[in-house]
Amino acid sequence: MSAEYLQAAMNHAVYEKAEDGTYFGSVPGFQGVIANEATLEATRSELLDVLEGWVLLGISLHHELPVVDGAILNVPDIAF
Repeated sequence: MSAEYLQAAMNHAVYEKAEDGTYFGSVPGFQGVIANEATLEATRSELLDVLEGWVLLGISLHHELPVVDGAILNVPDIAF
């Protein structure tokens, strides 16, 4: 998996502080990639973990992944 792709996506992450004092993060364009933790740093870390899992699942299901700042991470079908 490309670290550059993940970093490009994380550069677009948005964070909000919730009323309960926790932090909520998401990555626009990556449906369902969200995290909610007690601290901003923990939220960033969890968000990256969720993003990695989302990308790996997308690859395994042969989904077309979003292009982020020109970074493309799509794996072509391989015939066996």
